[in-house]
Amino acid sequence: MIEFVVVIPSRYASTRLPGKPLLNLNGKPMIQHVYERGVESGAAEVVIATDDKRIVDAAESFGATVCMTAEGHQSGTERIAEVADLRDWDDAQVVVNLQGDEPSMPAILIKQCAKLLTDAAVDVSTLASPFLTRNDFESPNCVKVIRNLNAHAIYFSRSVIPHACESGQDELAIRTALHHHGIYAYRCSVLRQLVAAEPSPLEVSEQLEQLRALSLGMTIAVGIPAERPGIGVDTAEDLLRAAAELS
Repeated sequence: MIEFVVVIPSRYASTRLPGKPLLNLNGKPMIQHVYERGVESGAAEVVIATDDKRIVDAAESFGATVCMTAEGHQSGTERIAEVADLRDWDDAQVVVNLQGDEPSMPAILIKQCAKLLTDAAVDVSTLASPFLTRNDFESPNCVKVIRNLNAHAIYFSRSVIPHACESGQDELAIRTALHHHGIYAYRCSVLRQLVAAEPSPLEVSEQLEQLRALSLGMTIAVGIPAERPGIGVDTAEDLLRAAAELS
């Protein structure tokens, strides 16, 4: 089994849900649920990365390892790269980027994402599931990914892909695309290449940072999860749904 560490990037500010990591979710701050999923995955180390003292204090109160990072990071990937440097992880170390708003991410999927990197030809790994509804497929908030026959990503988009050119092919398009989940694994060498590169035009246009890796010619393995993850939390309604999933 591949050895991996988990880093949970977490920031206090959120446009739609301020203070999101510390919101009460079934008697615990949400970030604690995420941390517990990381620990359950069997990771060699689980680190919460933040730039906010309130999150540091909360994390330390439930015994988590916390790394205070700079305020100016534009993405969770940049924050994780700082953690890798601060903790002096070597280039071969596998890191799983577990989003701080994914309290219902099953631990088995964290391990599954890391395991995809046993293939030396893979630079980045992630997970995606079949779409459940047409509304999700058509929503720009649900990221679509299409894969080649090696289960490697061809493209990610907020738009509907692939396009159905002929009448009656809509269902084929929905079956071909997968609903991307925001979890990634990479070796530190790849992580450092990503943050050293400029954002690509595709990344800027779609506002999807994984397109930087594709623009650099990296290979992204896209696995179908062993079980479907729960909801990510972006709104107050999402928080209620996550509470029901975890109860």
